[in-house]
Amino acid sequence: MKAPPSPGLQEADKCSSTLCAPAQPGTKTAANPAKTLQEEATCSICLDYFKEPVMIIDCGHNFCRACITQCLGRQETSLSYPCCRGSFPQRHLKPNRQLANVAEVAKQLSLQLFKEPRGGRVCEKHLEALKLFCEEDQTPICVVCDRSKEHRAHTVVPIEEAAQEYKVQIQSHLEILKKERAEILAFQSSGEMKSQELLKEVEAERQKVVSEFQQLCVFLEEQERYHLGRLGELDKAIVKVRDENATKYSKALSCLSDLVCEMEGKRQQPASEFLQSFRGAAVLVCIRKKKRRTCGTLETNQFT
Repeated sequence: MKAPPSPGLQEADKCSSTLCAPAQPGTKTAANPAKTLQEEATCSICLDYFKEPVMIIDCGHNFCRACITQCLGRQETSLSYPCCRGSFPQRHLKPNRQLANVAEVAKQLSLQLFKEPRGGRVCEKHLEALKLFCEEDQTPICVVCDRSKEHRAHTVVPIEEAAQEYKVQIQSHLEILKKERAEILAFQSSGEMKSQELLKEVEAERQKVVSEFQQLCVFLEEQERYHLGRLGELDKAIVKVRDENATKYSKALSCLSDLVCEMEGKRQQPASEFLQSFRGAAVLVCIRKKKRRTCGTLETNQFT
């Protein structure tokens, strides 16, 4: 673990040794203009781009409003210069909108440079190489981020060391995953073979059922044709007998009707003629014979 953070004023004095110091006459511009612009747009307290920058009127130095207030503490009368160690009233803080615009431009420029191909990954904020790894935030950081308040109290290790440690952990988990994958593949292969066997059995049973039902359909069709043929023959026989009986009934009825008419005529005759034609029992015997002959013919033609 790193040492606990020092008071804000001491950190401001240490970090502002270069940013707050006046430029020496004749000093040449840095070889990297983008990095120089970034440094000019960075607060010497939070080491990040200016947010709502304010300028101390007495000395001309600039800080984030929140940083200067939090670092030096709120006082009712006056504050101390972080760089000059002089005192000034709070009303001498003047918003610096031009510097806010410059900070935004520097931030956009940094983002653009960050997206361009480089030799390696760099910090999006500070354009420094990501050589460290913050274990609390689980993210790569640069050396400038390591000195900032955000990561000052965090555990930071070289990125190669962190990468190697995580590679070992990943390798361990990778072996477990490979073993589980092999077991699943084995189960899958075994299950596939079992499924194929069951499918073959089901197909064989399906063919058997289809064959049996086809045979049953053939048998039922034959039985249907046989019984329908018998019923057809029986139907024809019944119709034939019905027609024959109808003819015989018609003849019998005609004969009986004639006999009835004859008997009615004899019954209307005078007594002398009636007795003479009747001739006693001989006439009754004749009538019974005709009736018996007619009824006997009908009885022999009933449905069998």
